[in-house]
Amino acid sequence: MTTVPPATANTPASSSSTGTNSALTDLSGNFDTFLTLLTTQLRNQDPMNPMDSDQFTQELVSFSGVEQQINTNDNLKTLISLQQGNTTSNAISYLGKSITITNGSGALLDGAGHWSYAVGGAAASTTLTVTDSTGKVVYTGAGETAAGQHDFNWDGKDNNGNQLNDGTYTLSVAATAPDGSALQAAVASSGVVNEVNFTGSTPYLMVGTMAVPVSAVSAVDSAS
Repeated sequence: MTTVPPATANTPASSSSTGTNSALTDLSGNFDTFLTLLTTQLRNQDPMNPMDSDQFTQELVSFSGVEQQINTNDNLKTLISLQQGNTTSNAISYLGKSITITNGSGALLDGAGHWSYAVGGAAASTTLTVTDSTGKVVYTGAGETAAGQHDFNWDGKDNNGNQLNDGTYTLSVAATAPDGSALQAAVASSGVVNEVNFTGSTPYLMVGTMAVPVSAVSAVDSAS
């Protein structure tokens, strides 16, 4: 499971507005200077040899294009801000709900971890492997060999009988058919969201100490 990224300082909402206002102010100042120079040139031009209008027409078009781009960027920032607000509201709606994830990760809470796994056919042998958040193998054992779905309840102890700390662990299942070929296997776990973490740029759903990105949720149900 993806861990919560280090806390980062959030950019104040006013910063984008300040940047846009500054850009518009600079553009306005440059435009005023341009008009002053243009007016002076028109007043003092030789009537018998008037200046080419194409150049300052292109300048006017350029100023208009830059102004439009600044306004477009400002509107995009507003849309992004609204989207971030929707993401926050969506994440909060998971509080108290039971979520299901299918990437193999599960939470060990109070010395108990629960997974379900499915084997794609009758197996000659099935091996269950649990790894910790660093990828280290902490438990290996035999699983069910019948085709279909099974439950795996782990007491949080490694193969030496040591009780491991609560946290995020990952279950992988390797099933071998009687002819020696590998069978497909799928793993799922579930847990109740007790907190939503907003310290990073993306909200994370907390199941105990396990952090789950919203994108990893495959099912949501009311907590029993």
